[in-house]
Amino acid sequence: MKLKCIIIDDEPIARKVLQEFIEEIDYLELIGEAENPLKAMALINQNTIDIIFLDINMPKINGIDFIKSSKINAHIIMTTAYTEHAVEAYGLDVLDYLVKPIAFDRFLKACNKAKDTTTLQPDPAKLHDHFFIKCDNQIEKIFFNDLLYAEAMLNYVMLYTNSKKMMVYITIKSLEEQLPSAIFIKVHKSFIVNITKVDSIEGNILNIGNEKIAISQNLREKVIADIIKDKMIKR
Repeated sequence: MKLKCIIIDDEPIARKVLQEFIEEIDYLELIGEAENPLKAMALINQNTIDIIFLDINMPKINGIDFIKSSKINAHIIMTTAYTEHAVEAYGLDVLDYLVKPIAFDRFLKACNKAKDTTTLQPDPAKLHDHFFIKCDNQIEKIFFNDLLYAEAMLNYVMLYTNSKKMMVYITIKSLEEQLPSAIFIKVHKSFIVNITKVDSIEGNILNIGNEKIAISQNLREKVIADIIKDKMIKR
């Protein structure tokens, strides 16, 4: 199945780069492009769009205001030169936030996330609630709800659960790729945490029970947005 997508960006060079990236991914189909959200409305209204690659700083109406003012039934991947809007964007249910200049591998990761979300459409009642992993010559069953966080130790990872900790031969990158991203996020090059287990956030520190886990400065905005997404009570 092809995912139909459009590009909204006022910079011709930026649109060209995204167009070339899209052409490299066999499950994407570019329906069209526009230099601002107003000109994109015809494309959106006349087609079933799966992904919108959306810039922020554009004339007439910027990307953030466009999301706020429109009912869009598509995944939105921000493509912008500005990092400061990340928290607000994730608060608006943006699927991913790419900062220019965009590397192809980062672009592909965002598209894969859209593909997985679109094609799987998982029924929450049928989601797997556990995984198996080899540890000390035996295969251990671990429930997602029991896993608090994981810590990288060279080519090994220490898994911390409610009742015990286990050293397993796997890299933190490989573990991150195989755990469900809706529950587990990387907060530091050495740590993956279960966002449902975070008790509080103090500056760049996550508190999980008695444990304190540092957040990387470059990941802080996204981490906090992922943790509090749709759950923050506003004044």
